[in-house]
Amino acid sequence: GSHDSFSYWVDEKSPVGPDQATAIKRLARISLVKKIMKKWSVTQNLTFKEQLEGGIRYFDLRVSSKPGETGQEIYFIHGLFGIKVRDGLKEINTFLEQHPKEVIFLDFNHFYAMDDSHHYFLINRIRSAFGSKLCSVECVEYVTLQYMWEKKHQVLIFYHYPLYREYPFLWPGSKMPAPWANTTNVHKLLQFLETTLEERSRYGTFHVSQAILTPRVKTIARHLIRGLKNTLVHRNLPMILNWVKAQKPGVMGVNIITSDFVELVDFAATVIALNDLLLEEDESAT
Repeated sequence: GSHDSFSYWVDEKSPVGPDQATAIKRLARISLVKKIMKKWSVTQNLTFKEQLEGGIRYFDLRVSSKPGETGQEIYFIHGLFGIKVRDGLKEINTFLEQHPKEVIFLDFNHFYAMDDSHHYFLINRIRSAFGSKLCSVECVEYVTLQYMWEKKHQVLIFYHYPLYREYPFLWPGSKMPAPWANTTNVHKLLQFLETTLEERSRYGTFHVSQAILTPRVKTIARHLIRGLKNTLVHRNLPMILNWVKAQKPGVMGVNIITSDFVELVDFAATVIALNDLLLEEDESAT
């Protein structure tokens, strides 16, 4: 999985997003401030298509309306506005059309400046983008690749807003817990990932290990121009990758792992390779 999957492009010309504090919105009237914000808002370099081609199958999505804009268009957002959600869904669907056995998870987990009418607009966009590819809510343990292939389903949508109850194809956010370490310290992050894996529910939900470091205000203040990638990610990714390599998948093991800048190391390939351990278990069991 990728963290803030859509943030490969953000619009410096648009207003600052409603996910930001009032003080930041005021500061952002200075054009340089938005340039700096961009350095800290972008957590991926690759487009959806490039991420999919690189093996990413879980997408972490934050969305917002654009205050002051007429209509109900919804955009991806992380500090600054990204592309329209409908354009992102179209790009993902094109990949799925070309790869009918691939399955993806779209996790809509943060909504800003949206009332119910915006949600209905977005949900209809999701439905028209994927149609019969959408997998209805089911017992998590039943949803194997075999099950998905038989039903010709390719997309699981997780929707962290009460309206999910009105649509069979919207999985509740509670089925996709993603505990967040909220630290700049890589040792604390790895300890947190270990602890939350031990606390992982045994049945009935997926689980996201967010292998990401989060800058604090003082981190940004000290390293304004360097940005997230040069300050936190580059230096710590090798250690995070070593943790990934040491994991085991399956019950009480890792399930979905997300990272920033997924192309900087062999992140996707390393996570995918963990599945071989399950195959070895199956072989030794038979």
